[in-house]
Amino acid sequence: MHLTFRQIEVFTAVARHENYTRAAQELHLSQPAVSMQIRQLEQGIGLPLFEQIGKKIHLTEAGRHMYAVGRQIADVLGEAEEVFEAFKGVERGTLAISVATTASHFATRLLAEYSKQHTGITISLDITNREALRSQLENNEPDLVIMGQPPEGVEVEADAFMENPLVVIAAPNHPLAQRRSIPLSEFEQANFVVRETGSGTRSAAERFFEQQGVAFHTAIEMTSNEAIKQAVQAGLGLGIVSSHTLELELQTGRLTILDVEDFPIRRHWYMIQRKGKRLSPAAIAFKQFVLDEAKRFEAVAGL
Repeated sequence: MHLTFRQIEVFTAVARHENYTRAAQELHLSQPAVSMQIRQLEQGIGLPLFEQIGKKIHLTEAGRHMYAVGRQIADVLGEAEEVFEAFKGVERGTLAISVATTASHFATRLLAEYSKQHTGITISLDITNREALRSQLENNEPDLVIMGQPPEGVEVEADAFMENPLVVIAAPNHPLAQRRSIPLSEFEQANFVVRETGSGTRSAAERFFEQQGVAFHTAIEMTSNEAIKQAVQAGLGLGIVSSHTLELELQTGRLTILDVEDFPIRRHWYMIQRKGKRLSPAAIAFKQFVLDEAKRFEAVAGL
């Protein structure tokens, strides 16, 4: 059985009016065109849908069933139209965002504010490391990714939207905590608590020290910035982290930022999507929101 939406639409109009002429007027069709659509529908079903008694037409038993089906289809299409219009207005939909662990502190604030403005959007948030983000972009999984340096070897579109300063942190009682303009050479023998190999922050720090001709010694590897901060606070070494991750520790005096010459290391945060990806209205709205509002959240972080 082969039916078309147009045939069902025409049939429903005829059944509602019980008249071919009025149905044709409603649909802006000629009466022969309406008759042809009904004839093709009946041929497709293999049963008559109307019977004529005198000058009036009436639904057959099959016609009454088709009319009920037609109304259900019309209701479903109407609901679908409302949903699609809501998508256009960014009132409904889903948003899949993946964020580097280092960016989670301000990214969750951005998402919270965006969610207040678009209460009908369902947000899926994945906070993970750089390698996982690269894999997700390769597989075109999330709508958008927030991370530092865009990954190499993956075709992406990247928009820088906020600075990502890397700073040297120490426990408040560290001997260098009260010093000013500390030469980088004084860190030649220092031990650093660092992220795992492949981390964007670690790579940037190692590259910076190499460019300055100063050795960079790693004492302990950690898998998260929170672990690094706790290790530094406990006196296990110095750390290099994004200043965006330090708001609470600085407010409570648990950590301090050392005043080091040529620091901070200036990097950027990027909004990244797979090249050629067609974003949903919800994703387009979030991307624009971040590009427009990120500076305000940078100020919140006290940078």
